[in-house]
Amino acid sequence: MKISKLFFNYSWQELKRFKKLSDLERTIVFYAENKASINHCHALINELTEKRNLQICYVTSVKDDPMLSSKNPKIKSFYIGTGNARIQFFVTLQAKILLMDMPDLGSFHIKRSKVHPVHYIYIFHSMFSSHSYLRKEALDNYDTIFCVGKHHIDEIRKAEEVYGLKPKKLIKYGFGRLDDLLKEKNQKIDSVNRNVILITPTYGNDNLLETCGIELIDILLNANLKVVLRPHFKILKDSTKLIKSIQNKFGSNPNFSLENGKIPPKLFHNSLCMISDWSGISFEYAFTFERPIIFIDVPKKILNPNYNDIFLEPIEVTHRNQLGHVVLPSNLNVIPELIKNMNEISNSSKQIKKILSETVFNIGESAKVGANFIQQLIVSN
Repeated sequence: MKISKLFFNYSWQELKRFKKLSDLERTIVFYAENKASINHCHALINELTEKRNLQICYVTSVKDDPMLSSKNPKIKSFYIGTGNARIQFFVTLQAKILLMDMPDLGSFHIKRSKVHPVHYIYIFHSMFSSHSYLRKEALDNYDTIFCVGKHHIDEIRKAEEVYGLKPKKLIKYGFGRLDDLLKEKNQKIDSVNRNVILITPTYGNDNLLETCGIELIDILLNANLKVVLRPHFKILKDSTKLIKSIQNKFGSNPNFSLENGKIPPKLFHNSLCMISDWSGISFEYAFTFERPIIFIDVPKKILNPNYNDIFLEPIEVTHRNQLGHVVLPSNLNVIPELIKNMNEISNSSKQIKKILSETVFNIGESAKVGANFIQQLIVSN
């Protein structure tokens, strides 16, 4: 209780500190909703601050956000929590630009500023199709969208046409998280045992962890494979009973580990295979290593029940069989053999590379594109 009250008071103090900044210091503001947010704006922040010497503000709702202890003099960081201080931050925001990967601006309690004409930019936190993995109105109140690929432009323009929405500024941006992963891949990372298997379920009632997670982990461990389980942060929050049962069953096994945040680069880059369901990290992994994913065929999580209004098949459906193997929950025993033969699959790398080139803009260059747009926007305002 005392800790909660401490953070409550601290968030209000941080909001006051933010408001004391000059208009110039508040020109560019990033907001991080959760632990994953930094992954999707990291490259852009580095480009703006380290390469272009621009001042930014980084406002976060994550208590242990690493950016709060950043030594970069061009980054001013603030913690505003998830309560009323955050609501007040948004409705009273005075800044030229706010960038974030949080959808549904204006749909619930997080609103556009009532006191200043802020320009809102959305950064995708997944390469997946916008009309299937986001809610119907998720992007309606943004001014600019940093699009991952042509599919996002097609989907957003189609939604504007179907629902009679005001056209947004769509930038051919790319995917910063993928750029970071490809950069890490080219750097020297110490090798580890290459029999590490990553399991990365998304959230939702039918995710693979809820459906068959314990059985899957058991099968992999019995096949003498090392297992790293990285649940979506919402699973860690909402399915504590399941997580506890997994820890009780496998926690003492030296070949099992549970990650509750970002997968350490050493494990991510030296792993042998990823098993997922409908998590966006599956595309990140396939495109980084040009290796197939094993998809557990659980029902797809769809936040927009009206997604068929757009008449475009989501790319995560289109490319699912092209980027890997789809396995029924009732057929998990085939997975060790699939993993064993993974490197013998002909043309998989070539096919994945082709899909990547057709799916993502500006590979390795998204931060430069985003920074150019931001600088032009500042000058034009």
